[in-house]
Amino acid sequence: MDFDDSPAEAAFRAEARAFLEANAKPKGPDSVGHGGSHVAGSPEEQQHVRKAQAWQATLYDSGWAGITWPKEYGGRGGTSVQQMIWNQELSTFDAAPGVFAQGIGMAGPTLMQHGTPEQKERFIGPMLRGDELWCQLFSEPGAGSDLAALSTKAVRDGDEFVVNGQKVWTSSAHYSDWGILLTRTDIDVPKHRGITYFLVDMRSPGIEIRPLYQITGVAHFNEVFLTDVRIPAANMVGDLNCGWGVAMTTLTSERTLIGGNAAIQTKDIVDMVHRSGRGDDPVVRNEAASIIIQLELLKYMGLRVQTSISQGTASGAVSSVLKLGYTKLQTELNDFAMELAGASGMLWEDSDPITNRRAQQFLGQWNSKIGGGTDQVQRNIVSERILGLPGDVRVDKHVPFKDMPR
Repeated sequence: MDFDDSPAEAAFRAEARAFLEANAKPKGPDSVGHGGSHVAGSPEEQQHVRKAQAWQATLYDSGWAGITWPKEYGGRGGTSVQQMIWNQELSTFDAAPGVFAQGIGMAGPTLMQHGTPEQKERFIGPMLRGDELWCQLFSEPGAGSDLAALSTKAVRDGDEFVVNGQKVWTSSAHYSDWGILLTRTDIDVPKHRGITYFLVDMRSPGIEIRPLYQITGVAHFNEVFLTDVRIPAANMVGDLNCGWGVAMTTLTSERTLIGGNAAIQTKDIVDMVHRSGRGDDPVVRNEAASIIIQLELLKYMGLRVQTSISQGTASGAVSSVLKLGYTKLQTELNDFAMELAGASGMLWEDSDPITNRRAQQFLGQWNSKIGGGTDQVQRNIVSERILGLPGDVRVDKHVPFKDMPR
């Protein structure tokens, strides 16, 4: 394998770098803030969202949004290698962190594959430009790892569906314009076969959003209550009662998104070691080397998954491997950062900004371990679909939903 840029890739890198140098500020010592550290609904969070939207609009208007998205949907129509090059160059600039994971990262790919022409025309452009923000209404208090056990109910009423239920762990719901929603539309069939996928306007009457405060002190997640919420039948994605297959597209995209989210670079790890003054410690050097090796493996694993997605051969099981690799890396990296920080890692806002960020990431690392399916669920998927091991026992697989013990 040739790890150097080809002439075409080198030209793309130079073009990307020139655009970023003209439109963004290089990272510096003060470039450590991120949206997840803001209090929900605070002026700081609102400013962060506006800044992220403005940056996304700049990317869209300049032809740099959606590197691998088809041109027909407003993307650049590029390759997975170009996406990796773009991510490498972007990581050195203080561009506004995005608030588009649920939209561009998850809802967009789902609509491109399963949406109607009208849905694609209405939603994909504003989504990619950052004009409309999205959230994911999947998990429920009684349906987390076993997502197919969801009970939020949608009942047809003419050209609309009336929805009642509760969702939980909904990232960014409090400032989202639209949501992707899973509902129960048939209780007389097994749980996986009675689910329907909708697009819901988050400003609809009957939607109540309550923040869930985390150990980090902020409320990145929310619980969402839906009471007699009316959704046009035209907002159904895929066929009635066939939402599980649509949801798998979304979850595969989510796992790939999480697994490919390792924005940290080798230089960041080396700098972290040197700042601690322990660069000559052989144990520290060994731990740093192990993390850097995992980082490089994850980078090329992500490229492999992106390539399979672009070629239409993506497997949800492969994205599970990528997500597991990322969460393992995050655990070791956060533990290592706190080890280097020592007692100052407990000082929170009284520590330096970089240590503050590392402490927040240490406490918030469970987000990625749970989002998109827990690590335990991912291991089941890998063992069954890649390694060919016996499947987990599922006693309710063929039982009608109405007969399941609740």
